[in-house]
Amino acid sequence: MSLLTNVMEHSLDDGYAEAVARRGEVGRSHMPRTLRAKLGLAVGLVLAALVVTVGAAQAQISAPSIAKEKQELIERIEAGGRRADELQQDVDELRSSVERKQRQALEKHGGERGKTTVLLSGATPVEGPGLKLVVDDAADTESQDGDGPRKTDGFSDTGRIRDRDLQRVVNGLWAAGAEAISINDQRLTSRSAIRAAGDAILVDNKPLVPPYTLLAIGPGKQLSRTFQDSVDGQYLYVLHKDYGARTSISVQDEVRLPAAPSLILRTAKPVRTGKGSTS
Repeated sequence: MSLLTNVMEHSLDDGYAEAVARRGEVGRSHMPRTLRAKLGLAVGLVLAALVVTVGAAQAQISAPSIAKEKQELIERIEAGGRRADELQQDVDELRSSVERKQRQALEKHGGERGKTTVLLSGATPVEGPGLKLVVDDAADTESQDGDGPRKTDGFSDTGRIRDRDLQRVVNGLWAAGAEAISINDQRLTSRSAIRAAGDAILVDNKPLVPPYTLLAIGPGKQLSRTFQDSVDGQYLYVLHKDYGARTSISVQDEVRLPAAPSLILRTAKPVRTGKGSTS
């Protein structure tokens, strides 16, 4: 009887009952989590759309302001550039005025000695008979290499004209009797320097580009002959013969040389124009 009573009271096995109960709980708890996930995703999308909308609105509102600031900045830069150009023009005009007055003072107060000083300092343009000497790199300079006498410090120096070459040529022209010399329209003075910066040749810190045209004022035929017979003239001939440097020399009936670009005043003293007065 107890067995029948137990069967009637417990029609399902306890394990089945527990499984059914767990399944019900899982179903009840699973549905809210899915709903919460969907709800969170929807809220996130709404927030993202709101952020994008607000950003676009702010960008549209601030765009004219940014464009205005950019245009103002461009105008300020352009105005600064124009102002710098005006100041540079003023500097050039003042420098030219000072140089002109220096030349006039030398010519006016120096007498014959002043005229000689003006000539030697390159303070004024000059013209007269002379010669034209053109010196250029060898035609195949880029492909040349070697270990000849012009190679120094491990650097192969062949058909390319160097600063020391121009130095020797210029000194040779001075020694041959040249009264004034220019290289590529750059007037040389007693204080001129011919140097190198890499492969570039500088005359008074201004770069020169080959071919190098040297103009010298002096007795043309005599100047040409004396230079070519000198040690420096023979040096130039070796550059042409052994290294392919291109050279040409010609006598000119008239040569025009510009004034030196600037004069540097080293010493000065007042000039007395009358008793007890100076100027």
